[in-house]
Amino acid sequence: MANTTSAQKMVRKIERRTAVNKSRRSRVRTYIKKFEQAVEAGDKAKAQAALRTAESEIMRAVSKGVIHKNTASRKVSRLSKRVAALSA
Repeated sequence: MANTTSAQKMVRKIERRTAVNKSRRSRVRTYIKKFEQAVEAGDKAKAQAALRTAESEIMRAVSKGVIHKNTASRKVSRLSKRVAALSA
């Protein structure tokens, strides 16, 4: 347990921040799942639209500091690759 008032305040702040970041991470996962479903269905137009929304959500998570920029780039790259493979 935190001893000082400042340490107690930090614990409260961290709890709030953790809840917000968990929500943001969950949102990213949801959009990636929607993309996965579009790819599994084989619908290229739907997959491209899902990729666009997933990419913007991933980049939003980067700007909020939830995930690292390189991790986001890697995810977007892999998703894009799957859309390209869909048409080939």
